[in-house]
Amino acid sequence: MKYIFNLLLSALAVFILENILPGVSVDSFGTAIWVAFALSLLNLFVKPLLILLTLPVTILTLGLFLLVINALIIQMASSLVDGFSVSSFWWALIFSLLFSILQSILQSMTKEGRKK
Repeated sequence: MKYIFNLLLSALAVFILENILPGVSVDSFGTAIWVAFALSLLNLFVKPLLILLTLPVTILTLGLFLLVINALIIQMASSLVDGFSVSSFWWALIFSLLFSILQSILQSMTKEGRKK
């Protein structure tokens, strides 16, 4: 149940960012749910492999290369999910940064609501 709730929060974050960023396009909220699901699977299976393969570069850049990996994950999700498109690498980078921030804000708001 917690996974589904987090998936819906991620889909909400994708849908909000689609309205803010002109380089990102999502057809519907259902598509946003599929994007959130694809991102969770890519972060679970592909991201650790990419981090392992690029470990020397990540260490050399003091972890900043992880931003590039996040943008690549967003572009992979864009190619996997019909109805979701990111126009360039830079929009994917901005999307990944704002997505992380917005997801943290949404999750912290819901945790405060559950404590009351």
